Amino acid sequence: MYRILLALAITLFAYADKKDYSDLLKAQVTTIEKDSNKYLTINLRNKDGWHTYWQNPGDSGLATEVEFKQGGDKIVLDLVEWPTPHKFIEKGDIQTFGHKGDYTYFYYLGNSFDNAKNFEVHLKYLICHDICIPQEKIIKGDFDGGIFKSKDNQIQVANSEMEKRFNNLPTLRETPTYLNLQLTKYEGGLALVYNITGDNQKLSAGQNVLTPYTTNPISFKREALYKDTKGNHYGLYQLDWDGEYLEPEYPLPADGRFVEPLAFKFVFNDPVIGETYRVDFDINSFGTNEESFKTFYSRLTKVNNDKAVQDVKIVSNEEGSSSLPYFLLMAFIGGLILNIMPCVLPVISLKLFGLIKHSNESRSKILKHNLFYSLGVLATFAALALTVVGLKSSGEQIGWGFQLQSPMFVAIMVFVIFTMALNLFGLFEFKTPGGTKLGNVEVRNTFYGDFISGVLATILSTPCSAPFLGTALTFAFSESSTNIVMIFLAIGFGLSAPFILTGIFPALIRFLPRPGMWMDHVKKLLGLTLILTVVWLLDVYSALVGSPVAMMYINSALVFTFFLFYMRKHMTKKVITTLLIIVPVFYLGYSAITTPLNTGGNGNSLIEDKKREGLNWTKWTQEEMNKRIDQKKLTFIDFTARWCITCKVNEKLVINTDSFKDMVAENQVDLLLGDWTRKDEAIGKWLESQGMVGVPAYFVINENGELIKLGETITLGKVKKALGVN
Repeated sequence: MYRILLALAITLFAYADKKDYSDLLKAQVTTIEKDSNKYLTINLRNKDGWHTYWQNPGDSGLATEVEFKQGGDKIVLDLVEWPTPHKFIEKGDIQTFGHKGDYTYFYYLGNSFDNAKNFEVHLKYLICHDICIPQEKIIKGDFDGGIFKSKDNQIQVANSEMEKRFNNLPTLRETPTYLNLQLTKYEGGLALVYNITGDNQKLSAGQNVLTPYTTNPISFKREALYKDTKGNHYGLYQLDWDGEYLEPEYPLPADGRFVEPLAFKFVFNDPVIGETYRVDFDINSFGTNEESFKTFYSRLTKVNNDKAVQDVKIVSNEEGSSSLPYFLLMAFIGGLILNIMPCVLPVISLKLFGLIKHSNESRSKILKHNLFYSLGVLATFAALALTVVGLKSSGEQIGWGFQLQSPMFVAIMVFVIFTMALNLFGLFEFKTPGGTKLGNVEVRNTFYGDFISGVLATILSTPCSAPFLGTALTFAFSESSTNIVMIFLAIGFGLSAPFILTGIFPALIRFLPRPGMWMDHVKKLLGLTLILTVVWLLDVYSALVGSPVAMMYINSALVFTFFLFYMRKHMTKKVITTLLIIVPVFYLGYSAITTPLNTGGNGNSLIEDKKREGLNWTKWTQEEMNKRIDQKKLTFIDFTARWCITCKVNEKLVINTDSFKDMVAENQVDLLLGDWTRKDEAIGKWLESQGMVGVPAYFVINENGELIKLGETITLGKVKKALGVN
């Protein structure tokens, strides 16, 4: 509608103006043959300083229209492709897309026109400089042996020039792997965000990187360009959703999934290879991770490409905070802190126990022990990173600690750690496949045991979060595959750093107690800590499966496992007797893993357990949260999981304390609980939209109806300050 009014206003202005504008655009209609195909060509030449408009004219203007007639009847010819547009910034900061100078439209032409007569080409266009003039041009002629001839032609363009223009059309190509694009909710509408990775990128001076074709029901705003310190470019297009103006109305989908995929087309000025071509994207849904993108883009340097800037130098006073090294440092520090988190203490204690045991060995052997442990840590973090990359590429919603949402994985961990505990209690000893000797070489050092300890330390670290770790993980989970792997490896280096350090400087081990009889007692104490870890994992498993039958199977399998090792230690080691016990162990273990999950309930309900602590929790849903935001109701929101150790620590130190309960009662604070023990896509997507990749995650709603993120660690004072209470 606004473009019809614009055209009417422009027409009235043109009639009121007495100047002669007849020579603003000159045209030639002819034909060429290329690769055995025939094309009708419309060659146009604008007067210097004047431009017409492209398929998507931008903030203002009208796209050029071309109609064809033969013998007085309208016919349709298909356009090969619109010529590459130029970006114009007009008076009043109006951005438009169009054509200047010489350019050509190419239309497919069949053999039926070889000798067609009374052929007409009718051009309707808006041509602008300081003012805009709507004009029409009609060119009539006949085909003679497939060649169009007309006395109305005003210019002549050589065939070689037309072939050059044809070859320069932005034809469709496969989207390059270094261009990544996605759609997200953004400031009441949508945003198209993309990134381009590659060396020596150079922007087309004064032009968009992505110029959008018209896409209904979407209106594009300005392209915002950014650059990181490595020269990679990032873009953000804010979009208006115009579906409410359609008939019938098409509101923006609340679940983020479109009824039919939106078909996006762009002219891509590729800064990596320096070529221009068309790319198409079909997008089925949009995300809700607005805050993550805002946080990430705020750390980049904005690029002004409107003023013919060919290569922008980056000047930033906070280069460290906007670069990959900053996040790698955060990941390293977070991994280092994991060493003192409760989830990994049992395995770390075992490793320290091993250090004391080997403290009298040579420096090279101590280094080798610690390097094998570190290798186990790094190999497992690399495997986790590759798993994250694979799941992300398949569209899965994942976060930190995602593997503990798998009942099979938790069940396997139960058996592995239970077996390690039996070893510490002295029911059996780990040996190499060849016994105490491998060939003729005596195996005195269990380096494979160090490696396994590193694997277990990594796996058990994922239920914990730590300061600095959340910042690095939020960056990693929204980044490219390479950066995900680098961030995870940096966490691994942090987790293994103390042992790499003691391997290089074994004198540090002297600060630990000397070996002695006390180690046998400590060994059993460590076995007890592993048994407690098994109890915790069984609680997690119970919540995941929600099935008493599965719990019966896994508990029975553990009893038979204990009896197997006890029998071989104190009764008999006969093969037939061992097999009689092993068979039910495998049968019961397999049955526990394959028993159907009880998806109708929430297993061992976490919210009911939390209520028994004396607080009245309500299950979190976006509707419940939004209702309290609308009511401006003081609310504390806790996203947690049974397998989350950091959550348990925060509960013990803050949430389950009398002081917290008094604060809730005195200020009538509502409590919402999001249970992420099992995979919950609604929780996962919402946390991602808030820049969080796992639990714990805490939020409050204050008296102004504002949602405030508290992060992963809390204190009572921090909660009170956010709520605005004493």
